[in-house]
Amino acid sequence: MPGIVGLITKLPQAAAEQQLLAMVKSLIHEPFYTYGTWSDPQQGVYVGWVARRDSSSDGMPIRNEDGQITLFFAGEEFPEPSLKNSLRQRGHQFSDEDSSYLAHRYEDEADFPKGLNGRFHGLVVNRRQGSVTLFNDRYGLQRLYYHESKDGFYFSPEAKAILKVRPELRSIDPRGLGEFVACGCVLDNRTLFGGIYLLPPASVWGFRNGAIAEKKLYFEPKEWEQQEKLDSEGYYRELHNAFVGNLPRYFNGRERVGMSVTGGIDSRIILAWHKAEPNSLPCYTWGSTYRDHEDVKLARRIAGICQQPYQVLTAGPDFMSRFAHYAERTIYLADGCVDLSRSPDLYIQEKVREIAPVRMVGTYGSEILMQSVMFKAVAPAAGLFAPLQEQVDNGIATYSAARQVNPITFVAFRQSPWHHYGILGLEQTQVGIRAPFIDNEVVRAAYRAPGPDSVATNEAARARLIREGNPALAKIRTDRGIGGLNSSLTRMYLEFFFKAEYAYDMGMPQWMARVDHVFAPLHLERIWLGRHKPFHFRVWYRDQLSDYVRQILLDDRALSRPYVNRAGVERVVKGHLRGDENHTDEIHRLLSLELAHRIFVESN
Repeated sequence: MPGIVGLITKLPQAAAEQQLLAMVKSLIHEPFYTYGTWSDPQQGVYVGWVARRDSSSDGMPIRNEDGQITLFFAGEEFPEPSLKNSLRQRGHQFSDEDSSYLAHRYEDEADFPKGLNGRFHGLVVNRRQGSVTLFNDRYGLQRLYYHESKDGFYFSPEAKAILKVRPELRSIDPRGLGEFVACGCVLDNRTLFGGIYLLPPASVWGFRNGAIAEKKLYFEPKEWEQQEKLDSEGYYRELHNAFVGNLPRYFNGRERVGMSVTGGIDSRIILAWHKAEPNSLPCYTWGSTYRDHEDVKLARRIAGICQQPYQVLTAGPDFMSRFAHYAERTIYLADGCVDLSRSPDLYIQEKVREIAPVRMVGTYGSEILMQSVMFKAVAPAAGLFAPLQEQVDNGIATYSAARQVNPITFVAFRQSPWHHYGILGLEQTQVGIRAPFIDNEVVRAAYRAPGPDSVATNEAARARLIREGNPALAKIRTDRGIGGLNSSLTRMYLEFFFKAEYAYDMGMPQWMARVDHVFAPLHLERIWLGRHKPFHFRVWYRDQLSDYVRQILLDDRALSRPYVNRAGVERVVKGHLRGDENHTDEIHRLLSLELAHRIFVESN
């Protein structure tokens, strides 16, 4: 993922600059990236950057008028429209095309970066004060890895840059591994690599004379948790004003924006209030190779009502023929933070970039407003990770403890940076992602929903937002049959096929797998798959990708890993490839960890 990278150190200049260049080079993944380096040996600061060409971060470093403030910024910030005029009235000069105004915000705002709104990380070198400040957004979604050693402080948007210059860190941390096996992600600002950690959300860390001086937080969720609750109407008005008032900011900028549309609620709320000129906002949906699923059918209608161009993007034969490439590249680009179920997303994001370099999404809408928990701690198949059992159990316990907070705090400040980041980071290697539902004012407003059933309040609020923004969109049901001009019979029909497809695909119980195996010549998957979901890994691993699964997981290297039980791996893989057992989740985890081990531990 593009971002800033570097080290703060007392090492000799030549040695530090050599390490910096190696770190920067390890992050140049695409020909449309720009990059550069900058150093201040007197303060021991060596920083580089990688950005998408023409993005708001393309044009670093940022300086104030006298050159005493130098700022490096990655990500996007969405300020109030009047803020830039206010800065100009105070005598500051800057371009509207990039993030150069941020250097002046740093000068004028004593609590900088607390007033920033967006996903970002950055570094400020203040020569007047002889200080260096490293910071990130309050959710920790613009991830920044770091490592502290006697030689200095290393930071990067991807762990691989630190691993490049600190090869002694190339080992898998057992605690992080146990959490990944149980939860699909690593928890509590740890990573898969021992000695490499994540900058906590809302961090502002200070450095002097090439060494760290203080670690502070500029925001804590309790600030929003302690707000007074509103009545239903007052709450709706505040949510409405926050979302509708701030939405135009997310469509500004010099890059073209495309819209990811589904049959659900959240992307529809955005389209209800963004009054785009006809044919100005390209829309698209992930498609299935079996049929047009519900998201596609509904998104096509939604785009038509909004008079916008629409297309379906599918991971078909071309993706399958190059699966090995996308599998390995997914793990590499995401630093092992996702499993291979996300490899089609990388393939499709490459297509998305050809449409528009910025992708607007409804992500975080249901999570914030409906308090939707998107990941769980689940024990793996018995015996499969037997050598790691204690760490897996600890991961389940850590997850359980993390849930003991306000539900919005969990989804915004824990689920988002731990679980959502993997796919977000992968996608942002290709395109910029804009998500209006994680706007500071929207999240702050969500905490003020009246109790005790704030979920029901938000369900009504979301429907009302669509109705008031575009009544025609409110007449269309969702992919699950909710709302719109819709009968209960239709909803029952859609819900049945939604659950049936899950049961036939990755969620198929073992007894059903045995029955399905008996009827394999009939290809019953043609009946069930592709009605709601675009990707079908249970069948893919069993059929088209079986040679790849066998080659990777039944290799002697994979079977000898210290964290797996050899017999357990053989049983899981062979049972799934025969077709009379379903181990989709287990194969996701096994493949992902094996590739991570080969890429980050065994390879340079």
